[in-house]
Amino acid sequence: MKKIIIVVLIALPFFVQSQSSQIQPVSTYWQQRVKYDMTIDMNVETNRFAGKQKLEYWNNSPDTLTRVFYHLYWNAFQPGSMMDARSQRQGTMASPRGADWDTRVKDRIASLKENEIGYQKIFSLKMNGKPQAFKVLETILEVTLDKPIAPKAKVIFEMEFEAQVPKQIRRSGRDNAEGVRLSMTQWYPKLCEYDKEGWHPTPYIGREFYGVWGDYDVKISIDKKYIIGATGYLQNPDKVGYGYEKAGTTVNRPAGDKLFWRFVAPNVHDFAWAADPEFIHQTKMIRDSLVLHSFYKVNPDSIRKQYNNLPTNLKAQLGNNADSYVKLYREQWERVLDEAAYAFPFIDSVFGKYPYKQFSFIQGGDGGMEYPMATLINGAATDNWLHEMLHNWYYGVLATNESIYPWMDEGFVTFAENVVTAYFTQDTSFAHGPTYNAYYSIVKSGKEEALSTHADHYNLNYAYGIASYIKGGVFMEQLGYITGAPVRDKILLEYFKQWKFKHPDITDFLKIAEKLSGMKLDWYKEYWINTTKTIDYAIDSLWSDGTVTKIRLRKIGMIPMPVDCQLTFKDGTKEMHYVPMYLQFGAKQNEWGDAVAFKTYDAWKWTHATYIIETKRKLTDVVVAEIDPSLRMADVERKNNKIELKW
Repeated sequence: MKKIIIVVLIALPFFVQSQSSQIQPVSTYWQQRVKYDMTIDMNVETNRFAGKQKLEYWNNSPDTLTRVFYHLYWNAFQPGSMMDARSQRQGTMASPRGADWDTRVKDRIASLKENEIGYQKIFSLKMNGKPQAFKVLETILEVTLDKPIAPKAKVIFEMEFEAQVPKQIRRSGRDNAEGVRLSMTQWYPKLCEYDKEGWHPTPYIGREFYGVWGDYDVKISIDKKYIIGATGYLQNPDKVGYGYEKAGTTVNRPAGDKLFWRFVAPNVHDFAWAADPEFIHQTKMIRDSLVLHSFYKVNPDSIRKQYNNLPTNLKAQLGNNADSYVKLYREQWERVLDEAAYAFPFIDSVFGKYPYKQFSFIQGGDGGMEYPMATLINGAATDNWLHEMLHNWYYGVLATNESIYPWMDEGFVTFAENVVTAYFTQDTSFAHGPTYNAYYSIVKSGKEEALSTHADHYNLNYAYGIASYIKGGVFMEQLGYITGAPVRDKILLEYFKQWKFKHPDITDFLKIAEKLSGMKLDWYKEYWINTTKTIDYAIDSLWSDGTVTKIRLRKIGMIPMPVDCQLTFKDGTKEMHYVPMYLQFGAKQNEWGDAVAFKTYDAWKWTHATYIIETKRKLTDVVVAEIDPSLRMADVERKNNKIELKW
């Protein structure tokens, strides 16, 4: 794949303040750039590796940098760490689902032994050949530079480090529940991102990541029995084999106990890999420039243990037979590439064309986690691999800061997953119903927290999950209600086109949405993202007034919205009465075609509690009046949205 560097001019002036320099006005988009060259020597007996890292860093910002920061993620897996402390706190918190544990972590970190903890130890760090002063602040390495990095300058960092792979707790680690030996994610000292908001040295507390765009050259020396699946493209397949070699090629592995692997990944912001001596490696070419990989093992004993933890209803579906679960598990992995091959063309057409030459489904980790060109998953059920694969659009290519905008990653993927699942099943019903119902449940619980909350700062894990995955998914489907679904779909493609390989935020997304819809949408951001206010509209009353029938609508909730009100008559005909909301300064077009008469009204001022619409049909002709029959407006009390008249 060709290296792609895109520069987009943004006409929004703003100010950037470096944490280590003066304020400067900026009028163009910029982003930092890196090039990693890493070599590691893995000892599978001690679960440790020695590493060398050469990092080229381009300061494309207008700021002079006197410090840099690295992530040392694995230092979180030590008793007393911030991750440990917060996880134990959550166990004391009550949520509608019970104790607010992350069930994968709980208090497991506190009991790790010395040979089970994770760590990343930095032995030396140089910039342009000169040693630099640094200090380890748990999962953050702070480096005070002997010479500032000037704007538009490039420097070279060289590092020697050692790491111990932790017992698998969260995402990364060794010997996960399915017996995968090495899940190597967040495994290397990773430079923190510096953007228009300054440095982002976000400690590893529990979730979400942010990385610098660049190129990776990763060389791994490991026991030659181990098979690796990874981000990037293997450069020496004829020396490795294990299914990477071209058909008919003779594999010439070198002598010795270890095998050398080299992967190159252009234009990504992270690199992940996993390794196991029992991996089954399968491939499928789905177009000239794209090959899919799967790496998995079937360990019946481990899978039976998982079966024992399944809910009673799922066990019943399997005939209360653990062997049926083992069989299903194997079959899901065997068909994952065929299912993905079926989905890819549709996904490309709706969300933007996948830009890389490979994608890998790798067994590992503790559930499902996305990385560029790959996902680590603990099973190949469709809902699992599909959700994680779709992250390669929303995270992998559109790389928002997940810590600040987790919902622009998880929520957009939830929306996309619903759309693609409906395509799979050819289900024409409302695809997002369960997502909306989950949102309504947290509203009723009183535990909702605003989408603008930093990912690590939610009071409840429960509130984070519903906000980021669920309310974020509702955001996108409800946007289709506001702009019209065809316009929303154009917004998604244009968003991908303009912001791939960059770090967009909500302002960048809404700017495109406003341009294509002809509407103002800042109000939607303010209400839906920055508050926990809710939507509630009602049909107040109907009456006859001379030759017309009038219907009064009432706004009860605090979030103002445009309103679709559909009237159905005795003869089966329908009318759609569309009332724009004042703050949007625009109106959507008819989404229903000629089958439904469509009438647009003057805007409803959000300060006014009621609005009257009317039809020329007699009152006694009306059999149903319904607000939002499409169900796309997240109205928390739908019982007052519909009146059925029995004449």
